[in-house]
Amino acid sequence: MDFIFRVLAFGAGFSLVALTLLSAVRTLVLPRAAPDQFTRLVFVVIRKVFGIGLKFARSFRDKDSLMALYAPIGLLALVPGWLILVTLGYTGMMWAAGDISWYQAFKVSGSSLLTLGIAQDEGLLMTILEFTEAAIGLMLVALVIGYLPTIYAAFSRREAMVTMLEVRAGSPPSAVEMLSRYQRIHGLGGLAAQFQAWESWFADIEESHTSLSALVFFRSPWPDRSWVTAAGTVLDAAALRQSLVDLPLEPQASLCIRAGFIALRRISNFFNFPYNPDPHFPQDPITVSRADFDKACAQLEAANVPLKADREQAWLDFAGWRVNYDRVLIGLANLTMAPPSPWTGERSKVLMTPFLRPRRPEYAGGQKQPGAEN
Repeated sequence: MDFIFRVLAFGAGFSLVALTLLSAVRTLVLPRAAPDQFTRLVFVVIRKVFGIGLKFARSFRDKDSLMALYAPIGLLALVPGWLILVTLGYTGMMWAAGDISWYQAFKVSGSSLLTLGIAQDEGLLMTILEFTEAAIGLMLVALVIGYLPTIYAAFSRREAMVTMLEVRAGSPPSAVEMLSRYQRIHGLGGLAAQFQAWESWFADIEESHTSLSALVFFRSPWPDRSWVTAAGTVLDAAALRQSLVDLPLEPQASLCIRAGFIALRRISNFFNFPYNPDPHFPQDPITVSRADFDKACAQLEAANVPLKADREQAWLDFAGWRVNYDRVLIGLANLTMAPPSPWTGERSKVLMTPFLRPRRPEYAGGQKQPGAEN
């Protein structure tokens, strides 16, 4: 009976160590989206702890200061979590392999993992276990050290574009302000280069924010900036450019919108956000109201932006573009506690409608919205 218990203890310990290493590989090494349950658990628990502190925050600036610590602390908390699991796993294997007590097995395991050398045991199998555990401990620390420069390089690339957007779209960023400034300074023809640059930016965050998921929660250096609100501003500017501005359609704006909603959806997939992959307006509503759209029209008109005369069709066209990214944009704004921003952050508390299965409704006139094509 004792032999059976030892075999089971060794198998359980080995499995725990193997799963822990798999968790570390998924989180730090694997260059693709691979959700890990342990990493998710650590971030969820820390988020609940931070939620207690948020109750005492008096302003958004206070909340932002607190949440700026969330991602770094969550990332660093993974290391002791993995080390504890490895220690427990090797404790079971060492108890099964040697003639020692559970306490002595735990002591030898901890000493080996941290390379302290204060406790050890004789025997070939025990020596192998001690050496492999020491190697795993060093490997986990090395992985984290190598991971940090990578994540901060991706963060710097992301924030460079977010910072430059303030020059073009104000603070907090606004799609209406972006179009108005280009009309005053560069002319709306200059938007094509911006949409091309942001198409590349969306491709970058799709890759980095799924393979390095902690990046999603790293906040911008200033409280009024956020990668989520920046994304929403550029997408809305492109949607307004295609639907409302009385100029020939800009192909680069369409490509930017498509790159944007694909990126936001892929990031949302990582966090299991529900959304309709084939949405259509008005069956799938958006969080921008017709009154919001009319207000934007008035502001753009005051800025001498040429607008289409048929505002009803312009509204339907805009909604047809926005519906592709509306749900995932607001979901990510909620998740990251994005700052208030027109058409994005200020709608983070809007109650979203239940997820609807994909379908292909008919639109007025028998034509589908131009922006609804996925």
